[in-house]
Amino acid sequence: MKRRVYIVLAVMIVLVPLGLLSESPAWGEWEDAYYQKVLGFLPEGINHAKGISPLIPDYTISRVNETVGYYLSALIGLVLIFLIYYLLAKLLRRRGKDAS
Repeated sequence: MKRRVYIVLAVMIVLVPLGLLSESPAWGEWEDAYYQKVLGFLPEGINHAKGISPLIPDYTISRVNETVGYYLSALIGLVLIFLIYYLLAKLLRRRGKDAS
């Protein structure tokens, strides 16, 4: 099982640069006008998310090369997601043992 997780993480890390090759913005990072143009409307929830500030804005880290910053922000995101899932799985296993 662990091996599969590591393989998936490795594949995701290798695929990170694909975002740099695209001329279109990533899903969910559109400006309001782009939503209007592509979707034909502005989703209601967009205004609710206006006050949320990202952990690493624009995938850049000050004093770091743009490409390196892009990779680092992807790696940080992967690690955070992995840790969240790991902790949730551990918590659910513990609760499962407590219930039996």
